[in-house]
Amino acid sequence: MKQKMVLKVQMNCEKCRAQALKIAAATQGVTHIAIQGKEKDELMVTGDEVDLVKLTRCLRKKLHHATILTIEVIKEKKEEKKDDEKYTSPYYVCYPPYPMPPQIMVQDPCQSQACSIM
Repeated sequence: MKQKMVLKVQMNCEKCRAQALKIAAATQGVTHIAIQGKEKDELMVTGDEVDLVKLTRCLRKKLHHATILTIEVIKEKKEEKKDDEKYTSPYYVCYPPYPMPPQIMVQDPCQSQACSIM
């Protein structure tokens, strides 16, 4: 499930912007990051299963102010199958069965001979 989130972060200087980008890039699941807004104070993050609460906490810890503005779920378009693929049969690989090991019959020589002591 792909998400697009916009966070308002207090970024007054280039150092703060670089730090915010670094924190967002280190978050698991993030695929795209951008800075937007008139005052360049909005951080747009796109990714799969991003933990937004964890990201916001990290930004608040380092930059002292971060607010979630929007969260948008992006639905991926399903690719339409071509007509050629519609009528093809699936490809199966059939392997021969494993060869059975030869069966060895073991007989105890004592049991096969009759006792001739008597």
